[in-house]
Amino acid sequence: MISNFLFSKTNREFLIFLFFFALAGVFWLLMTLNETYEQEVKIPVLYTNVPKNTVLTSGETDTMRVTVSDKGIILAAYIFGKSLQPVKIDFKNYAKTGGMGYVPQAELKRLATQQLMASSKIVSVKPDRMLFYYNNGEKKCVPVQYSGQVLPSELYYLAKVIYQPDSITIFASREKLDSINTVYTQKLDYSDVRDTLYVHAPLRRIAGVKMIPEAVDILFCTDILSEMVVNDIPIIGINMPEGKVLRTFPAKVSVRFVAGMSQYRHLTNNDFEVVADYNEVRDNPSPKCNIHLRSMPEGITRVHLDTTQVEYLIEE
Repeated sequence: MISNFLFSKTNREFLIFLFFFALAGVFWLLMTLNETYEQEVKIPVLYTNVPKNTVLTSGETDTMRVTVSDKGIILAAYIFGKSLQPVKIDFKNYAKTGGMGYVPQAELKRLATQQLMASSKIVSVKPDRMLFYYNNGEKKCVPVQYSGQVLPSELYYLAKVIYQPDSITIFASREKLDSINTVYTQKLDYSDVRDTLYVHAPLRRIAGVKMIPEAVDILFCTDILSEMVVNDIPIIGINMPEGKVLRTFPAKVSVRFVAGMSQYRHLTNNDFEVVADYNEVRDNPSPKCNIHLRSMPEGITRVHLDTTQVEYLIEE
């Protein structure tokens, strides 16, 4: 049955057509690859002969971008093959005083030429010069902070942010070390977050600064917001003259607020302080006195007392 399909007149003509179509495609590809083009290729740069007590704060490898003119088949080998080996730059030949060094463009072009085939011509080299930074091992430990917005869904809030690690080591010149107190991640923007969010966050690069590690893991922990109440918070008289006692009716009040469920489980009435100020009572005599919430835990919102005035009695 297969032979009947392959050797029937109609199918035989179709197979012949496919053969010549593929053959034409091969000839077209060969002609195209034989034309001359310009293409930007990337060549790795490797610094060598770095002294043991020296730290390259701009990294031990870099990349130069070289625009090359040659036949398409040669350019394809550069792009898809492994013919381009790293350019090796001798640290001692280009390091300057002050923790910085550079390789001129003419030298970059000469080194790149050594990596290319004889038929290739260099049209341009970027950057204009290759800068690198170094120090003699001076370092500092600094905390990490995420940059951007992480917005929980409605009725949720960001309960905790956990960094792993929460600080990194930076190597740089003394001047830069003194000026850097925090390192930031690249911008993070997430919205409608309900569950715990895990992010592998690369750190924002700073010229002349080497970071170890270069990325951190961040956990954004969310929690459900709900209206809560804590009862039996005693009212305390403040600024009372010696020998006088302020008694309020009622003696205890409740406070309402919005918080996450996990935080609410750990709250007690001792976490809140409600006061009545004798000086206010003395200056504004009235059957009732004002009460104020003087302290409360961090992380709660929309806080208010069930009542803001109570009856009182001052005893001698």
